[in-house]
Amino acid sequence: MVSSSHEALHWVFQKDPALLTRTFQRVLHVPFPEPRDFAVLNADVTEIEPVERRVDTLMRVETDDGAYLLVVESQGKKDERKRGSWPYYLAYLYEKYHCEPVLVVITQNSATARWAAQPIRRGLPGWDSMTVRPLVIGPDNVPLIAGEREAERDVPLAVLSAMTHGRGAKAAAILEPLAFALRTVDGESAAVFGQLVESCLGDPGAKEIWRDLMSEIRYFFNSPVAEKVREEGRVEGREEGMVEDRAGMTLRILEWRAIPVPDAVREKVLACSDLDQLEVWAQRALTAERAEDLFAVDGA
Repeated sequence: MVSSSHEALHWVFQKDPALLTRTFQRVLHVPFPEPRDFAVLNADVTEIEPVERRVDTLMRVETDDGAYLLVVESQGKKDERKRGSWPYYLAYLYEKYHCEPVLVVITQNSATARWAAQPIRRGLPGWDSMTVRPLVIGPDNVPLIAGEREAERDVPLAVLSAMTHGRGAKAAAILEPLAFALRTVDGESAAVFGQLVESCLGDPGAKEIWRDLMSEIRYFFNSPVAEKVREEGRVEGREEGMVEDRAGMTLRILEWRAIPVPDAVREKVLACSDLDQLEVWAQRALTAERAEDLFAVDGA
């Protein structure tokens, strides 16, 4: 399975290919025809000569306007050799598959994103024989999804947000809302998305918090409340489970941060049945200096 941020950043699109074309529209604001079908292709672009060339992820997308090849490259840092290999990949793949290639570069680094976005021009000055313009996805254009409701609306995009911002200062703020949102997908997808996010987290503290959050998610999918939600589809069961999980997570965040939790605080949190209020307290738990700070601006 995925073991590094390099693999995770492009593999997420193999898990949910439609996320890539949604990202074109919602993040890059680049129009793309509505996809009808996706196929992940062999990423090998080696020719007969013994020189291995391999793209990170290659997908064929069928649309009403024709077929496209989506060439996804995960880039951790500047690498001037790519300004030679990327044009080669596109020319070779067009000749091999006879459909239009689209180069997408994904990165967690803003400086790398700016470098990758620079057009690659080959030919005479002022008369280019070839121009390559990568579409770049990174922390400067992927929205920071730090609200549970927003994360639930598009879980794969929330996963991509956590991955691209995973080495930044705001990474921890994304994790708790995303963990709650993962309860709305199936258990297998939640586990895959969880591992992808973990691979992209740079801060050891954030990674430890995420591992604990994933432990809670695994417990959720094995709990009687979750079983009730899946088998009976009862809204009240889902609400009950979310209230219980969110209250427990608020207290657990304080404990992770080594903040003492008095009995009065614990009782108030566990007694609360307001999902929105619990979400506010969980967000405050990430930065509170004392457990009582959860309620400071509530007048309590």
